[in-house]
Amino acid sequence: MKAEVSSLEKNVYSLVLLDDVVDAVDRLACERSVSRSSLVNQILAKYLSCPIPETRIHDIFSCMESMLAGFDNFKIREQPSSSMVTIRSSIHYRYRPTVRYTLELYRKYEPYIGGLRAAFRTQNSSLLQVSEDFSRFWQKLENQLIGPYFAGRKVPSSAEPGRYTRRLRCPKNENDRTCEKAAHAILCYLHEFDSALKEYLGASESEGSLKKAEHKIEEGYLEYLRNAIIL
Repeated sequence: MKAEVSSLEKNVYSLVLLDDVVDAVDRLACERSVSRSSLVNQILAKYLSCPIPETRIHDIFSCMESMLAGFDNFKIREQPSSSMVTIRSSIHYRYRPTVRYTLELYRKYEPYIGGLRAAFRTQNSSLLQVSEDFSRFWQKLENQLIGPYFAGRKVPSSAEPGRYTRRLRCPKNENDRTCEKAAHAILCYLHEFDSALKEYLGASESEGSLKKAEHKIEEGYLEYLRNAIIL
């Protein structure tokens, strides 16, 4: 039996192009931070209406950018690559830190659509410790509430001082895998995480207040899950 060729497989082909065309492609590829081959692949795929991962990733990011107007305190930054986007959020805290969210979307859609990293822009040791405490609290909360949706009943995430990383699950329902729904689901999750983080930081200096904040965060997460697409 002939082996099935993966839709993500790439091969080398020779093309004869005019120098002016190549120069124009190279300029645009540089602007978009992609290789010449990747850009040519995207242009041909768009012209031929052939779906490819790069088109899906671009469309999800475009949807996110247009939706960000409805999310307070998020500022999108220039993309470090065609598969990544960075969003910054300010925190009202005595050290005036910011948190930077980096979203990477994977070319292969399953089992994970991408990965999210939250990183604090601060060198303050106490704030770094509080951020790690929050990340571990968030890990525990997610494992309790949505762990059964993941392999091993554990959400794929990691926590360390000043940084939290998490893989985002591909939506289980086929109807939830459109670019618009994926973009909205990612932003809703990001908003929930960001709101919980700020709630936790605001109460971190008082143990009594912190317990109340943790309870409020849990209630908020349960409310979020009522209509959320679980990622």
